[in-house]
Amino acid sequence: MVGIDIGTSAIKIVEISRWGKGKTLENYGHITSDSIYKDSPLAVDRGSRALSRDFVPLAIKGILQEAKIKTKEAVFSIPDFYTFCTSFDIPPMPQKEIAGAVQYNASQYVTLPMKEVTLDWKIISGAPNGSTPLKIFLVAVPNQVIQEYQAIAKEAGLELYAMEAEATAISRALARGSKKTICLMDIGVQSSTVNIIDDGVLKRSYSFNFYSGQLAKTVSGALGVGLPEAEKIKNKDGINSPNNTIGEALRLLVDPLVVQLRSISSEFTQSEQKEVQEIYLTGGTANLPGLKEHINQKLGKTATVPNCFSDFLYPPILEDKLRAMSPGFSAAMGVAIGGLEI
Repeated sequence: MVGIDIGTSAIKIVEISRWGKGKTLENYGHITSDSIYKDSPLAVDRGSRALSRDFVPLAIKGILQEAKIKTKEAVFSIPDFYTFCTSFDIPPMPQKEIAGAVQYNASQYVTLPMKEVTLDWKIISGAPNGSTPLKIFLVAVPNQVIQEYQAIAKEAGLELYAMEAEATAISRALARGSKKTICLMDIGVQSSTVNIIDDGVLKRSYSFNFYSGQLAKTVSGALGVGLPEAEKIKNKDGINSPNNTIGEALRLLVDPLVVQLRSISSEFTQSEQKEVQEIYLTGGTANLPGLKEHINQKLGKTATVPNCFSDFLYPPILEDKLRAMSPGFSAAMGVAIGGLEI
């Protein structure tokens, strides 16, 4: 199965296989798109621009060819800024009545008309025909976005096996099978999300208008250097920068996300009577020097950067490289794993 994540600054692709209980990373590839941006009718104004629509299918073809990926069945990850996620309770009811109840409740949460969106949902607690309320996790995706991804897959010569929201894909890649209660923060180029995963199940998902490009812009302004150079400095020194002005400025930018982590964790604890045990970081900014330690200090909880490749077989020589790349590949890996399980 092939998993594809069309991000704001890069396209990531993984090819995985399953044999019995074992899983193998067959291949991977990515391409950055620094100089190939343009406005898109689907773009959400969150301080960045979307990938050129014309560029995406060609880039996917290029990656597949360069990485020698022959598999045609592909699952695409849909970015959080194109999706709407929420959870709600419905009364106990028979299985046959649940879909109608979900549709009715969705219309109260989703701002677009129901005819313009496609819904995906699952029961995350309770059971049909039982005596307790059912908690539903709902994802809504505009039909326009789905049609766009269908066209991209066709132009890239792929068979569109499925599409999945980024939040559920990342949760599967990093916390599948975990018995812990985890708060997962994904800091992306165009937006950020905080997800609560309990006993391996995604229970909450929140999106925020915070993008990692703000960090590089801060360094650029402080040092008077261009964005490419600022990006290198940020990635090398991060919050631990020997320049106290830069370090403090980056901490001030990150702290609102830390506040969100604390607030969301506290709300979950109050409503579910379960304490968040660990914080996972992913996305391109997860490896920012000093970020884990800063969160540890602020929240008093362990923050780690999990490796989405850890359960897969691959040549040992790739260990360090894959670990460093993991935060950027978690969505692609998550949808590919989901595809193998369908």
